Parts: sequence; structure tokens; C-alpha cells
Amino acid sequence: MCSLSFFSLFLSSTFVFIVGIYYLMFDYSVFVEWELFSLNGSMVVMTFIFDWMSLIFMSFVMYISSLVIYYSEDYMSGEMNMNRFIMIVLMFILSMGLLIISPNLISILLGWDGLGLVSYCLVIYYQNVKSYSAGMLTALSNRIGDVAILISIAWMLNFGGWNYIYYYDFICDSFEMKVITMLIILAAMTKSAQIPFSSWLPAAMAAPTPVSALVHSSTLVTAGVYLLIRFSPMLVVYNCGWFLLLIGCMTMFMAGFGANFEFDLKSIIALSTLSQLGLMMSILSMGYLNLAFFHLLSHALFKALLFMCAGSMIHNLKDSQDIRFMGSIVNFMPLTSVCLNVSSLSLCGIPFLAGFYSKDLILEMVCLSWINCLVFLLYFISTGLTASYSFRLFYYSMSGDNNFYSSFSFNDSSYFISFGMLFLLFVAVFGGSLLSWLIFPIPYMIVLPYYLSFLTIFTVVLGAYLGYYFSNTNFSYDLFSLNFLSLVSFSGSMWFMPYLSPGFVSYLPLSMGYYSSKSFDYGWGELFSGQGLYSLFIYLINYIQNLYDSNFKIYLLTFIFWMFILLMLFFL
Repeated sequence: MCSLSFFSLFLSSTFVFIVGIYYLMFDYSVFVEWELFSLNGSMVVMTFIFDWMSLIFMSFVMYISSLVIYYSEDYMSGEMNMNRFIMIVLMFILSMGLLIISPNLISILLGWDGLGLVSYCLVIYYQNVKSYSAGMLTALSNRIGDVAILISIAWMLNFGGWNYIYYYDFICDSFEMKVITMLIILAAMTKSAQIPFSSWLPAAMAAPTPVSALVHSSTLVTAGVYLLIRFSPMLVVYNCGWFLLLIGCMTMFMAGFGANFEFDLKSIIALSTLSQLGLMMSILSMGYLNLAFFHLLSHALFKALLFMCAGSMIHNLKDSQDIRFMGSIVNFMPLTSVCLNVSSLSLCGIPFLAGFYSKDLILEMVCLSWINCLVFLLYFISTGLTASYSFRLFYYSMSGDNNFYSSFSFNDSSYFISFGMLFLLFVAVFGGSLLSWLIFPIPYMIVLPYYLSFLTIFTVVLGAYLGYYFSNTNFSYDLFSLNFLSLVSFSGSMWFMPYLSPGFVSYLPLSMGYYSSKSFDYGWGELFSGQGLYSLFIYLINYIQNLYDSNFKIYLLTFIFWMFILLMLFFL
């Protein structure tokens, strides 16, 4: 099943990528539509759009998915229900594909809800209490976005159809489209885990690592960004960008700062995903949708590789994810170490790797744009924090003495794992330059003074030094984490969102439901509805029955009474 899925997806990805390049070169789009049924003058249609953006994104999703499934052949080798796992992953890919090629809100909802449902099944795949809690948090957080899309579908009944690309001409003076735009922004914020819906993304790390590689690179979390790219003309007209810019910058800063206090390997990479999603959202809110899409694609390549390397390390460390137990892994797992470092450097934006082409261009456009000092500082501080936690991860895992148990036996020559990592290593190095020439055939001409041109590289180098400096500390009474314990606990816990989100998402509604049920269903409602009436009738029946049984005169009086009424009716 793994091999068949791998070859099918890989060949489909190659074919779709070639078609996408053809469509990009000739600026060609295909719109396929057929009517399912008509309801009160509104046609319910199945619609697909095939343009360069949807085709190239689809090819990337299938390429990464094929390598992840091939990688799973070894990583999930001990799994009893391997075919079930592969089927769930394929359903996940199908839902994402339906979302990508849909310009219709109803078919988008099918893919959107499919992603939510299947992601819940994948998060609770390892059936324990922690996985169940994480899956419930993921599902309930994403339901907010599902409800927002459902409400926007109801609002679009005013237009007689759900193909939103038809109604860009009406957005200038339409109150309905303004409401729909706000609902779509809310949906995208939940799916892409922006503040205050961020806590579900690190919790989703309870899923198997191959699933994390797929979810955090090109599928679930990028769905919100992709939807907003499609709705970007509305963001510009209704001036919603300032709100999204603030939210994106705050998410980027919060995730980058929090990752510097994490010791769980997968949580560090999850927070780096959150930081990059904030970067995509914020640059999209400024109107640069091609830049956001470019970073979406380049991020997918090196983030999938980063998770694969993390999975290989966890696999060899007997499922230990604490980076404090690592060290000197470069001596035992050289191939994994090379791939991990290349993907980390690409994430930082080191020149001429995939992440550099998108990240450097984004930061230079930020320097060139009309923004305030807060946004400017948040952008560059967050970039420095990215380099900081990446070099901190390198310091803990690669350098120093080995801190793991002596029983670990390392195997860095697994064919399936190495194959997936090497294929992604190639695109993580060369994919950025290839995409930059494809998406921007005429390069941006950005003229900045020297101090702004070199600010990006300077920020990365300074952040890397700070990451090494704060990691290379000795235990003493002068520890930073002890002197500033409140700051460290606040930053390391994602601004207390994991404690607040379950409170608002789960605890408050469930407790309100419990008390209302106790007051109404088991209280006054019980007394005045079914059970109360039942008790009243039983009491009356028993009373009348006892009355009749105890006194024969009642029978005679009742008989005479009814006979009198019948005679009166007869004579009248």
C-alpha cells in the first residue's frame, strides 16, 4: 500500500507540476463547473479552478505527501494497522486537494471540514489521554472556523451563488461581502492557528511524526493562508489588512520567543511553523499575495525535511523527544544531521538556500513599505528569534557530549527514511531559486540603503549568536530562567494560551451545559414537563381508582349523572 501510494502521488505530482508551469507561462486558467441541483433560484454547483497557483500548490502537496508515505514505511513499521494509517493520510491529502482547487464556498467547506475531521483522527492515532485531549482541542478550535464558513455560505445566498470569484466586482459597496470577508478572516485565523487560536497547533504534535511533517508543511495549517490568498482582493478593498497585520506579527513574535524556552524537539519545530504562518499572514495583509504564496511553497519544502529529520532522531532515540538527552548526534547519524542543519539554516534565511529567497525578499519589501516602527521591529526581532532557536537546537543536539542512554543503538542507513530525506534535501537547497524564477520572471527591483540591505543578514547572525550564548550557560544562582521566572513561564507557555483555550473552548461551555441541564432538565423542567405530568396523572388515576373501589355510591352517582346528561341532550 505504501509503495503504490508513493508512486501514484509522485507521478501525479510531476504531471501536475509540468501542467502548472505551462499555465504559469501562458497565464492560463481552466474553470470546470457542473450543476448538481437548484434551490430557490440558487444553483448548487460543483466547481473546480485550475490555474498556476492551484496546480503548483497541489503538486507540492502531492510531492511531500508521497515522500512522507514512503518514509512511513519504515517509521511506522511496528504498526499493526498500517493500511488504515495510509488510508487516513490519503483522505487527508484528498481533502486538501479539494480545498485547493475549489473557488466555491460549499466545496471549500467539504475540504475544510474533511481536513478538520481527518486531522482529529490522526491526532488521536496513538490512543492515550494526552492524544485525546489534544485531538479534542484541535477539533473544537477548528469548529469555530467551520461555523464561520457555514455562516458565510448562508450570507452568500443573497448573491444567488457561492462562487466568490464572480462577485469581486460587487465588493465596493456591498455590506454582505464585508461580513463574508470578516468571517473568512476568522476561519483562516483558526485554521492557521493565529492568536488567540494558537494553542491547538503544538498540541497537534501528539500525532505520528510523518503526519506532523505533512500537517505542518503543506496541508492543514496552510489552508487558512491559501484561502486568504484567494480572498485577497476583498482584504484590500475593505481595509482589513491592519488587523491581520497586527495578529500575524504578534503570532510570529510569540511563537519565536516561546520556542527559545522549549525542550521538546517536535514542539520547537511546531512553534517555528507557527512563527512562519504569522509571517505569511502579515505579508499577505500588506497586499503582497505572490510573496505570501512564494514563502508558503518554500516553507513547505524545508519544514517537511525538518520534521523528517526530527522523526529519524526520535526513532533512533527510542521515542525520546527531549533535546537535553541529545548531543553529539552528528557522530552517530551524519546523514540526518546534515539534512537537519540544511533545513534549519534554510528556515533561518541563510543565503542561497530555499528559505532565503522568500524571507529576504519579504523583509526587504517590509523595509520598503509604509509601516510603523512596531511592525518593523516585530518583523526583524522575530527573524532573529528564528535564528536563535535554530542554533539553540543545533547546540543541544549536535555539539557537546552525548547525554542519551547507553542502550540506544543508532541506525542512520534505513533506506526508506534516507530516500525521503534526500529527495527533500535537494528541493530544500534548490527549490527557492527555482520558484523565484517561476513566480517572479521579472525580479523585484528593491533599492535600499546599505544599513537596511544588510539588516536581514545581520539580524540572522545576531540571533544565531544570542541562541548560542543563552544555551551555553552553566548551572549557577545567576541563571536567567531563575531570575526572570515569571517572564520565562509567560513566554514559554505561549502567553498562557494553552490554559485559556481549553477554558474557553471546553470548560466554560461544558460547565454551562452541566448547570443548565441540572437546572432545567433535572430541575424545573423535570417538574413541569414529561416526568411531572406523568407523576400528576399517575396520582390522579390512583386517587380516582381508590375512590371508586372504596365506595359503591360513587358508581351510582356517576351513572345517574351521565343518564341525566343524556336525557337532557335527547330532549333538547
